[in-house]
Amino acid sequence: MFQKLLRGAAALALFAGPLAHAQEAPATAPARTEVVAATRDADPAIWVVKDADTTIYLFGTVHVLKPGFGWFDEAVHDAFEDSDELVLEMIQPDMNEMQSKIMQMAMQMSGPSLRDKLGADYRDTYKAVMEDLGLPVGAFDRFEPWFAAMTLSVLPVVKMGYDPNSGVEHVITEAATEEGKKISALETVDEQLGFFDTMPEEVQIAYLKTLLDGYDDIGPALDETVEQWAGGNPEKLGELINEGMIETPGVAARLLTERNQRWAIWIDNRMDQPGTVFVAVGAGHLAGNDSVQEFLKREHGLTAERIEY
Repeated sequence: MFQKLLRGAAALALFAGPLAHAQEAPATAPARTEVVAATRDADPAIWVVKDADTTIYLFGTVHVLKPGFGWFDEAVHDAFEDSDELVLEMIQPDMNEMQSKIMQMAMQMSGPSLRDKLGADYRDTYKAVMEDLGLPVGAFDRFEPWFAAMTLSVLPVVKMGYDPNSGVEHVITEAATEEGKKISALETVDEQLGFFDTMPEEVQIAYLKTLLDGYDDIGPALDETVEQWAGGNPEKLGELINEGMIETPGVAARLLTERNQRWAIWIDNRMDQPGTVFVAVGAGHLAGNDSVQEFLKREHGLTAERIEY
């Protein structure tokens, strides 16, 4: 059961939380991404919803990747080039703006410290994780649990060689900017922060404890989820996420299911406007029984057809 839970946490970190990776992007990141020769072919899944005058592509992204994955080609590239508009989960703000907003929401200057909230049973585990990441053990004492969980889900990923500048959103945003495509978003920064900040504290703590318990296994779990994405296996990816979230349903509802339902409404409304749109959201949102595609089918009578390539 624990391994399933950890895989779900890993999947959320990679596929359902661009906000977390935005705050960890290197401050000295270049304006343009250096071209890295593809060393591994990837064929992630892509779908299309269309009528007589509207086409909407649905592409599942990985917010961070190790350099060298060759995914921006074939059907994915063709769909992107066919589109007039790129729609992301969120448009990345200026780093200073992002940090300011996070500090406003995440800091908690009164009440028990984070370590006190975790309790004595987790004191040693928490200390060991913080030391392994080179962080002072009290670094998150005056922050809410969601911020610590979000950060601790990202820092090990970066340590393993996963890079936000190699992530799908970064690459396609650069391409869209170069080609003069319209870029819009399904959510704002404040909305994404709010998903975490308004989560009940007991749910935040449960998720943080899950990450602490499985810290040493994060690497294999992340590699497994990326393998399923690269191999175009949304069914398996959905199993990993759905099974993993059984023990933390509040996290899954807030970060996945509820948002998928809202995005299906957005897509249904967008079908009333002519044009071709490339929607790129975390691959976890396009996998499982409560995926965006399932909500489109169940609640809006729209069929998302997978593009085979």
